[in-house]
Amino acid sequence: MARALVVSDEVDHALWSDIGRVGDVDLLLSAGDLPFDYLEFLVDALEVPAVMVPGNHDRDLGGYSLSAGLTMRSGFPERWPGPRGWFNADTRVVEAAGLRIAGLGGSIRYNEGPNQWTQQQAARRARRLVRRARGPVDVLLAHSPPRGVGDGDDDPHQGFDCLHDVVRRLRPRWLLHGHVHPYGERCKDHILGTTIVRNVVGSHIIDLVPAEHSAEIT
Repeated sequence: MARALVVSDEVDHALWSDIGRVGDVDLLLSAGDLPFDYLEFLVDALEVPAVMVPGNHDRDLGGYSLSAGLTMRSGFPERWPGPRGWFNADTRVVEAAGLRIAGLGGSIRYNEGPNQWTQQQAARRARRLVRRARGPVDVLLAHSPPRGVGDGDDDPHQGFDCLHDVVRRLRPRWLLHGHVHPYGERCKDHILGTTIVRNVVGSHIIDLVPAEHSAEIT
């Protein structure tokens, strides 16, 4: 089991003033749309692995890779523009704190900002993620929810259709997302198949138990 601090969309100012209230955690997860200096503060203070996906208000972080310890883009060394100490899991699978974490960032396209996708574009990105996963995962970290499962009624906050298929194929125990602001109300969890879908806007402490199918992965 990994104890995770999961954040998204809204800065928890109580963490700025008293990070000790978090206690011991094994993992940091961010579902996007948070200031990078806030994310860097969290990883510096807690000194644990940190995995993120970008939100629709984040800058474009696509196209970067690690090679021999260098950040590369288009075959040339280039400074990573994301938050220091964090790994971008968008369309990738990351192993951290004993968990396989698949990521799919961004939101439905509603203007010309970065990290926004039509349903068709999101479906192509989802297929890329499933190919790279090569088997089940423990956590699906997304900025947006699945369509019809905790999403909003307005156009900018519609969920992605493709996440239903990703859940069916990758069988995560958890799907953690942001993007839909609860404005102080408590969000109920949703169940999609055997996957728990949770809105993690703000900050949440979650005990992430590896899915039973982890033993299937070789």
